Amino acid sequence: MSNRQRVYRTQVVILRRRDFSDADRILTVFTPGMGKKELIARGIRKTASRKAGHLELFTHSSLMVAHGRTWDVVTEASTVESFRHLRAGLDEIGQASYLAELVDRFTEVDNENEPVWDLLLIALRELDAHALQPDFDARLLLRWFELHLLSVTGFQPQFFHCLNCDKPLEPVTNYISMQAGGVLCPECAGVAPDAEPIEADVLKVLRHLQRNMWDDLRGLKVRPSLMHQVDSLLYRYLLSILERRLKSVDFLRRLQSLGSAGGPQS
Repeated sequence: MSNRQRVYRTQVVILRRRDFSDADRILTVFTPGMGKKELIARGIRKTASRKAGHLELFTHSSLMVAHGRTWDVVTEASTVESFRHLRAGLDEIGQASYLAELVDRFTEVDNENEPVWDLLLIALRELDAHALQPDFDARLLLRWFELHLLSVTGFQPQFFHCLNCDKPLEPVTNYISMQAGGVLCPECAGVAPDAEPIEADVLKVLRHLQRNMWDDLRGLKVRPSLMHQVDSLLYRYLLSILERRLKSVDFLRRLQSLGSAGGPQS
């Protein structure tokens, strides 16, 4: 195998990492061209390691990687965007961890999905830019991220037409089915055993988040009681797909119980 084939360069965002042996770490990263990858960074836990600062959680880095038998090996690393504010406080760590955990759960190793890469960078940049600002409520950004992640990974819920009769949904109390993946009109609600009412205002917010890019939503204000309903509904929808709890959500809830603001609620 030639040197050209043995090594490659890629940009990554560090989603997760775990210690391995005495001085190494296994990194779970997301890339723009190869999807999710697991890499090994040898010697990174040694105090003399020059790569350690470029491989912090949530960092956007440029790596030189060599093909290996079990894991590909990080040979060089440089920081593109540090997102250092995302590691400055517990709320910020919790919110960034939530983004990383969602990407990790909704993607498969070596399955390219560049829209996920673009979406992740938009959200990390926005969180980093507003980190430690007490008037910034990250929940709207996180809900937007959830809906667009669902769309680009093939799990987009149907909020505009009845799942059963395909008629446009009217601004009345409709019914949402987590199992079916969308909303039913009042006449068709009986076809889904798990269907539950969804108020017109909640559906309006969900539609607005689903069909708009973040630049068009920045500054949008949603009354707290309505946002709470959106939070709860989307979290339960995510759980119905993943079939397991999200560790980062439990962490954010613990922070909220101590009086911290922001993050998913239910």
